[in-house]
Parts: sequence; structure tokens; C-alpha cells
Amino acid sequence: MVLAGCNLRPAPSEATPLARVNDAFLYETDIDFSFVKDQSESDSIIYVQNIINNWATTQLLIDGANLNLTKETQSEFEQLVQQYKSDLYTSAYVEALVNKNLDTSITKQELDDVYSSNQQLFILKEDLLKMRYVNVNSKLSNLEEVKKRFKRFNSEDQTRLDSISIQFNSFYLKDSIWIKSEQAISKITPLQLGFNKVLLKKPNFIQLKDSLGLYLMQINEVLERGNQAPIEYVLPTLRQIIINNRKLKLIKQLKSDIVNDAIKNKKFEIYN
Repeated sequence: MVLAGCNLRPAPSEATPLARVNDAFLYETDIDFSFVKDQSESDSIIYVQNIINNWATTQLLIDGANLNLTKETQSEFEQLVQQYKSDLYTSAYVEALVNKNLDTSITKQELDDVYSSNQQLFILKEDLLKMRYVNVNSKLSNLEEVKKRFKRFNSEDQTRLDSISIQFNSFYLKDSIWIKSEQAISKITPLQLGFNKVLLKKPNFIQLKDSLGLYLMQINEVLERGNQAPIEYVLPTLRQIIINNRKLKLIKQLKSDIVNDAIKNKKFEIYN
């Protein structure tokens, strides 16, 4: 509900008041009627009445607070309001300046440096795998071709498997990318039985069956929890660390520049 003003203020020229609470008025111009554009008359009336009631309730509570809260409490709240307003404005302005001036390009050397100097942050808390799998109907007419190409997996095989992937119930063929073992388990139903999780602990080729069909899996690499996370796995985190550090430095520099510029242009003076 959008209200342009809830406190005492001069009435707009030729504005029609809808409600009054003590010395405060709610005018037609305070209400966003776009919400009722396609509503029935009865729904529009209910909508406006709810706005009026909510406004009145808020205004009565404010008036009650002004009468019953101590001056000290009201003064504290006013300071908080002013501080919040100041923080809101300055944060938005600084964020706009940062977005305009921040360099987001990152070199490989920067990524390597942050990774090597913060290795304690990148200890695995879950097992990682490089793997591929397909789930197919065990009666698939070209099952032997799929098995052969899946196991060999040269460039021609990859292209062929991708072209016939519509025949698969599900699949994942990006076996050069580290994924959490739990991701594999969530996709491969037989592994959810628990005892088969041990199959993911070493590189090997696996075939499993269930009511949905045949699963072909190739585990290429395994990294168990407690090991150092591979740099390619934590690249998003590394980039975020670098960007955040740049932001902090840029904010500090921008604030310093703003003050120095104000002093230079005699907009800011400190009196002895």
C-alpha cells in the first residue's frame, strides 16, 4: 500500500480529504489507485477502506506514542530515524559510486595468490567427484553402442552421446568438473540405498540397475573431505574475495577523495 504522506502537512491544492485523525488528513492523492484499475467496484471500495483503516491505525498509534512516551525516548527515536536515513542515503550513494568505478576484471595470478594465501579457508567439508553417468532403459535398442561410447568417451563419442541424449532418462556428461558426491547420489537412485555410496570412493566404472533402468557411471577422480579443495572448485569464492577487498579499498579511497575535494573547494572547513 503506497501512501505519500501520513503526518500533518499542508493540504494539496484542491485535494479531497478521505479521512482525518486529529490534525492529520489522508487525501485522495496519497493513495495509489493503480491497484484497483481492473478491480470490481466492491473490491475497489474494500481496498480503499483497508488503506484508510491502516492509515488511521498508524496515525492513532503515533499520536498515542507522542502523548505517552517520554521526551527522552522520543528524542532517542528521532536520532535513530535520522541515523537510519543518513545511513540509507550514504550507503546508496557509495554503492552507486562503487558500481561505477569498480574494476571487476581478475587475472589468473590474482586468483592463484588469494588461493595460496588462504588455503585454510578451502578445506573440503564434503567429498568431491569428477564423474559422468547416464540412466537408460535396460531394453534400449542401441544399448551396446551407448555402453561402448560411454566407456571410451572420446570426442566423437561425446558428440554422439549428446546427439542421442533424448533417449536417456537422465544424464550428466561434464566429467571434467568437480561436483559434490551428494549431488551424484541425489540423481542416481540406487546410490541412495546407502551401501553403494562406497562405490564413489575410488575411480572406476559402475553399472547399477533399479526399476527405472540401467545406470552407467564413470568415476574419474575422487577428493574426500578434509583435503584441500581444488582451485577450480573454489573459483567463485576466490573472485568474491578479490572483489570484496577491492570494494573496501575503493570505498575508503572514495570517502577520502570526497573529503579532500570538499576541502579544496571550500565546502568543508574545520574551525580552530
